[in-house]
Amino acid sequence: MASSATVSSSAFINKVQKDVGLSTFSTQPSFSIQNPKKTVSRKIVSVMAPQQFERKPATTGSVKTAMTMTEKILARASEKPQLSPGENVWVNVDVLMTHDVCGPGSFAIFKTEFGQNAKVWDREKIVVIPDHYIFTADERANRNVDILRDYCIEQNIKYFYDIKDLGDFKVLLGTDSHTCTTGALGQFATGIGLTDAGFVLGTGKLLLKVPPTLRFVMDGEMPNYLLAKDLILQIIGEISMSGATYKAMEFVGTTVESLTMEERMTLCNMVIEAGGKNGVVPADSTTYKYLEDKTSVPYEAVYSDEQARFVSEYRFDVSKLEPLVAKPHSPDNRALARECKDVKIDRVYIGSCIGGKTEDFLAAAKVFLASGKKVKVPTFLVPATQKVWMDVYSLPVPGSGGKTCSQIFEEAGCDTPASPTCGACMGGPRDTYARLNEPQASYYTILYWNTVCVSTTNRNFPGRMGHKEGQIYLASPYTAAASALTGFVTDPREFLQ
Repeated sequence: MASSATVSSSAFINKVQKDVGLSTFSTQPSFSIQNPKKTVSRKIVSVMAPQQFERKPATTGSVKTAMTMTEKILARASEKPQLSPGENVWVNVDVLMTHDVCGPGSFAIFKTEFGQNAKVWDREKIVVIPDHYIFTADERANRNVDILRDYCIEQNIKYFYDIKDLGDFKVLLGTDSHTCTTGALGQFATGIGLTDAGFVLGTGKLLLKVPPTLRFVMDGEMPNYLLAKDLILQIIGEISMSGATYKAMEFVGTTVESLTMEERMTLCNMVIEAGGKNGVVPADSTTYKYLEDKTSVPYEAVYSDEQARFVSEYRFDVSKLEPLVAKPHSPDNRALARECKDVKIDRVYIGSCIGGKTEDFLAAAKVFLASGKKVKVPTFLVPATQKVWMDVYSLPVPGSGGKTCSQIFEEAGCDTPASPTCGACMGGPRDTYARLNEPQASYYTILYWNTVCVSTTNRNFPGRMGHKEGQIYLASPYTAAASALTGFVTDPREFLQ
């Protein structure tokens, strides 16, 4: 395998929209889903006492029945004036993304069902990105990338992002459960299986059931020790991993409006960990600014109607929240970081599609800079994309006197930032960088062996990052960096206040 860096699946937003011209609110149907149908009771879960949120009006003209954002997007994609939750509709897909793990199987199913000589429905609407298992000597992982390359050559796929420069390709395609990340842009985005992907490759269409919507209203000023990762861990801890099963999760409120695009992506990324079908954030000036240099395709934003029906509505006063972690072995095993201060850790991992963005590394650097100390445990840094990798080495950290993240990480004793990839988030072959391989002696007893890792990733199931006995605490980049400095799970307020 070549050692050059690749564009990971989390680069789908930055890279694909720019090259493919994908609009999150394109007049073309979006790769998304929407609209609840039957009347459902509104349930208010009062976590704190937030301000009253004022909904933006619809921009799609008068409708006979009020619809949510997701319902409107799906209605447009299926060319129907009205949709309700539970309806099954054929939607026109704007973009299909696949990667090295799922791509070969998706293309194989396409060939089996449509014929060995069949052509994909639109070579310019398929994005292929080898990013999961690429920096490895494992022959089977390497073969997956070779198979993808062969398919893309045969099908003349326009957007195949290879791991090495062959001169002829610009893009890579992939299917991923965390495709829901791009709902931050106001579009419908969801992960699909290989059979569905094979069907989309041949037709550009997919049969989807319209999901009902859960609405999460987050108000209040965001404390300087919290990040969006804390917000989504709070929500998942509130509703459980099955609380949003086949439902849309819509995020609104003054706090959400104050978040950057990358932080909104963090919110939407983990809706799948709550069982959600998709996550979505209403578009605003922040969205429009972000899209300025990423698409030339006209788009129209849609918003939930004033009388739209939601399954439940949850309200949070964010100013009252504290830094959180998700303890092993479930993303909904929520706990306050300060309650876990006696948990000794063996390593820290900062990376993945949810925790390896530019702002995630700036946040970690902020903690290291504030402390002026060195890390107590091995600390691994894995940028999600090539652009993030470049930012780590070039962008000055605010208040650092011009130092970059990489300089601050080096001074703190962290490992050198790795080439961009999904890294150890999903385990992978044994030679995957920072993978949890062999268990280590536990702090508590020599009779039990494990490796405890504080990670900015999105899943902490047994074996997720490698060894099945690994103990993974999900956390924000602030909490991860603070924990690296002490060798224990640590509330970042210890260094940020």
